[in-house]
Amino acid sequence: MRRGRPPTVVIRMAEKAKITTGLDIGTTKVCCVTARTNGGVPEILGSGIAPSLGVKRGVVNDIGATVAAITEAVSEAELMAGVEVEAANVGIAGGHIKSMNSRGLVAVARTDHEITERDIERAIEQAKALALPVDREVLHVLPKEFTVDDQHGVRDPRGMIGTRLEADVHIITGAVMAAQNLLKAVHKARLKVNQIILEPLASARAVLTDDEMELGVALVDMGGGTTDIAVYQDGAVRHTAVLAVGGNNVTQDLAIGLRTPKQEAEHVKREYAVALAELVEDDDLVEVEDVGGRKSRLINRRKITEIVQPRMEEIINLVKLQINQAVPFEMLPAGVVFTGGASKIQGLPDLAEKVLGVPSRVGYPLEVGGLADAVEDPIYSTAVGLIMYGMPGTGRFSEGPEEDSVLFKKILEQMKKWIEQII
Repeated sequence: MRRGRPPTVVIRMAEKAKITTGLDIGTTKVCCVTARTNGGVPEILGSGIAPSLGVKRGVVNDIGATVAAITEAVSEAELMAGVEVEAANVGIAGGHIKSMNSRGLVAVARTDHEITERDIERAIEQAKALALPVDREVLHVLPKEFTVDDQHGVRDPRGMIGTRLEADVHIITGAVMAAQNLLKAVHKARLKVNQIILEPLASARAVLTDDEMELGVALVDMGGGTTDIAVYQDGAVRHTAVLAVGGNNVTQDLAIGLRTPKQEAEHVKREYAVALAELVEDDDLVEVEDVGGRKSRLINRRKITEIVQPRMEEIINLVKLQINQAVPFEMLPAGVVFTGGASKIQGLPDLAEKVLGVPSRVGYPLEVGGLADAVEDPIYSTAVGLIMYGMPGTGRFSEGPEEDSVLFKKILEQMKKWIEQII
């Protein structure tokens, strides 16, 4: 038996098939959330979290440590849910993730010129036909919009009449070896992989509203080792990126600046860090453990902020550069939504609004039922989103034509081939 089983629960097969699990394997923590997905909003059954010691900047670098963390997080979720987790939707991130926009053009096949699902698939396949290096593979192909003859901005051309169809798509690729190591760790934890999903897409599914994505919004998922970005406009993905910087950089700065162990620096960051100096009282003192077992010291909280604010400004400015590659900020009236563990640093939205000049907020998982309070924290956004992303037809928005199409099946088949190669 791979781990301690939860209390025995009798589940009919029809019910069992509706249990969906999201597994977020991050740099600082592994998060597991399981839910019953009967349609509509997911009903949260359980959640688990474990320290992650085998991942660096979003990429697995120690299989054994990652397997142990996955097992611990899944076991905790199983215990709370009272069911055994057998498969999961798994998130992927890391600096190896790259994205690009592409366009495919095909002639409409039918003699009556009615556009069919097959025409859409052909146009997307044409857009996807890029010369990629042998060490990279396509993870997602996300339609942005279609053009039927000279009619631009078509969201779903099925049933329309035309002679030519163009598909504008956003393509996300990842390093083959990074994906293989991720799959290997999950498989060694005796879990099947249903889907591999880019983490900012999952987080967006959990924390953004339809109105925000229609107007224009940027999702920024600030984790320990990476900061993931997804830009939406007119309900579609316009840009994605993964920056190899995150909350761990703030912890490192505090450890050096305060001359304190990293564990204490992490505690200080979580409890006392503020991203904007003007929000801190001058006489606010914090006790900080000294390095080498020496006596603790009282430090003005403003000094902590003076260390944290420059690093947070740097990260926000890197985010700004990435977003500007997609759209100007005036085209994002819904602003920026931050989520992830590092988004909990007090004053982040205030600092972001000063730097970016657009509205900012911290995003929590939306529209979940069951044990909703168990995931009412930005650290669970990706795991909850992974569950929502695996609910075709039941999410709050769609990336385009149904992703259970021929194209998506081909991507999933490639993932399965990777698993076969590493077993």
